[in-house]
Amino acid sequence: MSDLSRLKSTIFVSGLTPEVSAQTLQEAFIPFGEIVDISLPKPELASNPDPHRGFGYVEFESASDAREAIDNMHESEVYGRVIRVTHAKEKAEKGEGLGSRVAVWEQEGYAAKYAVSDEDRLATTQGPGADETPADAMQGLEQLDIAGPRLA
Repeated sequence: MSDLSRLKSTIFVSGLTPEVSAQTLQEAFIPFGEIVDISLPKPELASNPDPHRGFGYVEFESASDAREAIDNMHESEVYGRVIRVTHAKEKAEKGEGLGSRVAVWEQEGYAAKYAVSDEDRLATTQGPGADETPADAMQGLEQLDIAGPRLA
């Protein structure tokens, strides 16, 4: 299965209580189609007593089964808590996006995406009106000695 089709057939389930296990997710989502894999990421800190981080991933055999699960299970209740079910997103690279330790403009591909072409740069510096000095915004206001509309 390609990465794209695998991503389309994987759902993200959040808002899980610590009591929820892989077996619980299996039982909750099996009515919507064949489940390939269930993942409940462990807490990053070993001192955290929770068995998982409050979210998980359920991978279905097909993308249509995943859509059906989202349509039917989003904002449903599991163990007294409302869960949210959406399509899983591709994991961001370590040095990309918000939360990165590298400035956005230094990330690979930024310059190519937001670069201004030499042609555009020349058009703004050598185009019509480029030699003229900008008009003074206050010019012509000398006769206005009182504020308000003119009364005829």
